[in-house]
Amino acid sequence: MYGFINTCLRTLVVEKFGEETWEELRLLAGVQDNFMTYEIYDDVITLRLVQEACKMLDVTAEVVLKLFGEYFFSFCKMSGYDTMLRTLGGNLVEFIENLDALHSYLALSYQEMNAPSFRVERTNDGRTLLHYYSDRKGLHHIVPGIIEAVAKDFFGSKVTMTILEQPEEEERTGKKEHVIFLMTQTNEGAKTETHPNEESGAEQKDVAGKVMLDRVPHSFCPSYPKRLWIEEKAFCNAFPFHIVFDQDLIVKQTGVNIQKFVPGLQRTGIRLDEYFLVVHPEVTLNIYSIKKFINSQFVLKTKREMLPLSFQNQSMLKLRGQMVWMEPLRCMVYLCSPKLRSLQELEERGLHLADIAQHDTTRDLILLNQQRLAEIELSNQLERKKEELRILSRNLEVEKKKTETLLYAMLPRHVANQLKEGKKVEAGEFEVCTILFSDVVTFTNICAACEPIQIVHMLNSMYSKFDRLTNVHDVYKVETIGDAYMVVGGVPIPKDTHAERVANFALGMRIAAREVTNPITGQPIQIRVGLHTGPVLAGVVGEKMPRYCLFGDTVNTASRMESHGVPDHIHLSPFTYRALEDKMFDIRERGEIQVKGKGLMTTYFLLQNLKLSEEQIMGKGKEETCVYRDDQQEAQSLENKITAEQKNVGEKEERKSVQEPSRSSSARSSADDPSPRPSADVTPNISVVQYHLADYSEPLDNGLPAENVNINSRLCTLL
Repeated sequence: MYGFINTCLRTLVVEKFGEETWEELRLLAGVQDNFMTYEIYDDVITLRLVQEACKMLDVTAEVVLKLFGEYFFSFCKMSGYDTMLRTLGGNLVEFIENLDALHSYLALSYQEMNAPSFRVERTNDGRTLLHYYSDRKGLHHIVPGIIEAVAKDFFGSKVTMTILEQPEEEERTGKKEHVIFLMTQTNEGAKTETHPNEESGAEQKDVAGKVMLDRVPHSFCPSYPKRLWIEEKAFCNAFPFHIVFDQDLIVKQTGVNIQKFVPGLQRTGIRLDEYFLVVHPEVTLNIYSIKKFINSQFVLKTKREMLPLSFQNQSMLKLRGQMVWMEPLRCMVYLCSPKLRSLQELEERGLHLADIAQHDTTRDLILLNQQRLAEIELSNQLERKKEELRILSRNLEVEKKKTETLLYAMLPRHVANQLKEGKKVEAGEFEVCTILFSDVVTFTNICAACEPIQIVHMLNSMYSKFDRLTNVHDVYKVETIGDAYMVVGGVPIPKDTHAERVANFALGMRIAAREVTNPITGQPIQIRVGLHTGPVLAGVVGEKMPRYCLFGDTVNTASRMESHGVPDHIHLSPFTYRALEDKMFDIRERGEIQVKGKGLMTTYFLLQNLKLSEEQIMGKGKEETCVYRDDQQEAQSLENKITAEQKNVGEKEERKSVQEPSRSSSARSSADDPSPRPSADVTPNISVVQYHLADYSEPLDNGLPAENVNINSRLCTLL
């Protein structure tokens, strides 16, 4: 089938059931997403789509095919065939009888089209039967959908299609499907009652009907001459392509040009089936079959072996025309013309436009279709380019997401978005945050005794585990330098629970490090971890490889906590200790130690979290994930805000009828319409700041001194 059919099926599914349903359907059927209009596809594709649609919707194939038939009629109208379909006939029977002629015309554009055939039969008891012939089995349920939609739209009537029988083929050649439908047609307009408010419309219709009746007589009686006023030679010249034959297929008369290209027809007593094959309709060439399909357009093709040798190397001549039975003479006249699609075919058959009668529209059709074929080829090229662009766009979107994922792993999301937009990222001051440093114990000795690749594998294994924990506790990874790993909580998005998050992250680091082995000893590696809480200045430095860095004495102090720490211990500064007091952490005092550049400091060791298990800290297992206080408050606050907003909107709608439109339209502020967010343990983003940014204008009740701390501008490095 041509892609036009599959495109119609795709449009039907998308329009009726949504894009997601089509995506699921095509994946189940194993077909592509888009189809080229003038490209031929295997019938199996369409059949698979129908079968999978039946399974998805849990309906029979009859229901799906009838729905497709109804939509196919609408799709054809939307595709530009509306006027062409409306002009086929003045009633439903005429419409059906001319469908084969329409298919013959469309074959000029869709050369490989294998369309079904239709024949209307009127029985003696007044019934109307529709004979449907097709090379494709199992698709006859499409016909009722199409015919019923045509009757309702074009002729304002209701048609009921009932299958009478599916007989074995007799008159048609090959293994074809033949289905006989009983058509019952009723006029919907005759059954509708006229309401008082519709009287004026009914009167207008009556007037229009009378005008039409005045123009067209109730009955037409043609006038025939007593004798035919045309001589034999003039008739054969005026209709250069015609054949008259009797009921035994004996040729009695032919046009002059058909004799020119089939010289054997000049002999007397020859049979039509000796020189021609029936291409359409696919029936046996005898008078009985021709009479049965008398309303169909017949296409005959010359037999190669019956032509002179000089003609056998050319493409065989095809004739297309109408059969007319002449009862008094007991003969059939075949009024025809060469079946040609383009000037190229005209040349291939050794014909010229002069060989076709001037009154024959085939001359104009060839010239017009030549331009039409050029337009079709251009349309095909455009469709192919469109499909290529669609695939490239989809691949580009995938690559864009990969790039953004990599970019967001290097910089905070809001900072990365500002840089992408070409904006300058201003440095920001954070009054309180918690910074963590860690390093591997005896890392220098390990490097001296191992191959470089072993060090890379060890660090990659360790850092991968640490990186996962940053997502669990929503802390920001600043950078890694060698074996040093730096993390901050409360930056770039301020959090009340920054110290708790970093403390739990440190406990998780210690657990994860035990899963990484020392390449020398084969034993688990040990790490030192140091934490300090205080103010920092954060900003982006560099242009070629921009980095989000932290500046301030807090960074240096956190580094000192790590360098003065003990293997497999988490070392806390007194400021971090005060931030973690009464937060269900097991903390032991280390005592007073000499810290380089800081003098004497009383420091502490973080041992464990008394509330959370190791599985919760590591974000594993079926236990409840670690939910922080501010996350819960943030979710509850947002839920309350959304509820209040919905209530306000409802109240505004109630008051809208008594307020001025301009006033009601300006009453709503953009800040009252926050985007909905999940209500449980989600990773915050920078857009939350405008709603949930904590007030740091006053010192927090977390044990930190209220006095200001001087901030220097040293880069965040290991000192």
